Amino acid sequence: MNEVDNPAGAETDAALERPADPAQLQQERDDYYDRLLRLTAEFDNYRKRVERDRRESGERASAAVFEQLLPIVDDFERALAAETDSAAEPYRKGVELIYRQLLELLGRYGVTPLDVIGADFDPHLHEAVAYGPSPGRREGEIVEEVRRGYKMGDRLLRPAMVKVARA
Repeated sequence: MNEVDNPAGAETDAALERPADPAQLQQERDDYYDRLLRLTAEFDNYRKRVERDRRESGERASAAVFEQLLPIVDDFERALAAETDSAAEPYRKGVELIYRQLLELLGRYGVTPLDVIGADFDPHLHEAVAYGPSPGRREGEIVEEVRRGYKMGDRLLRPAMVKVARA
């Protein structure tokens, strides 16, 4: 054979045109498909984690602001509980208006007061400031609210300060 009949590289071209083993090709395809599924799942988990972290970060920031507003709500409640004469009635109505607007604002963001009177003491939700005998009350029942507690969704913003009955 001379070079004209079999040019250099003819065997190489034939090897490229010859189909590879079908079982090997199928295995490679399955490996690539498995990689694709894993990467897709990893990316989906990453996206969900980033979204959850972003949402939690926003909730923490909101909670911090609302926690700072709660003492102002307490001050409004004390001001409205004080006795006033008829000359101060217009001021009282203005204070009531501002107080209601503040409570509506808190409510729009899911901030709600805890209902504690008559409930059983829960150290996760309540802070006991007094513990004493209360006739006709069961052991551990909350008999008085000293300072209102608040939640934002499922998150406790501030525990309620309470007086607890002792049998």
